[in-house]
Amino acid sequence: MVSKKKQPVLDDVSKTIIELLQDDGRRSYSDIGREVGLSEAAVRQRVQRLTESGVMQIVAVTDPMQLGFSRQAMIGIRVTGDTRVVAESIAALDAIDYVVITVGSFDILAEVVCEDDDDLLALINDSIRPIEGVLSTETFIYAKLQKQLYNWGTR
Repeated sequence: MVSKKKQPVLDDVSKTIIELLQDDGRRSYSDIGREVGLSEAAVRQRVQRLTESGVMQIVAVTDPMQLGFSRQAMIGIRVTGDTRVVAESIAALDAIDYVVITVGSFDILAEVVCEDDDDLLALINDSIRPIEGVLSTETFIYAKLQKQLYNWGTR
């Protein structure tokens, strides 16, 4: 039997803190405290607990194009054997920034950020296809990133 990870219970204050940080990750703890009725120290502690528990991360989101990564793509991967093992191997590759196990035409979807087409080709041929269990790949090159948001809120 597969054990499920217990979902943390968040009160309304923690949810509001998350939503405020999703809107602006640089917002000060004192500003958040005024919004939710807590001291700066109390907000700092809550944010620390939320990040340590894995509920959220605070990161800088960059534009890959402006950092010299001109090729982004989604790679659909068909697998034989244990999909989880293959997904772990793919997730360990530096150029991969997103991996999901799916149920559909592909067993795994992996998003990649590469410097150029040669870098993408090397990643697919030299790093992904040789992984034991990988049957085939299909690459969907991004022509334009139309929308990408991280502010879906909380429940």
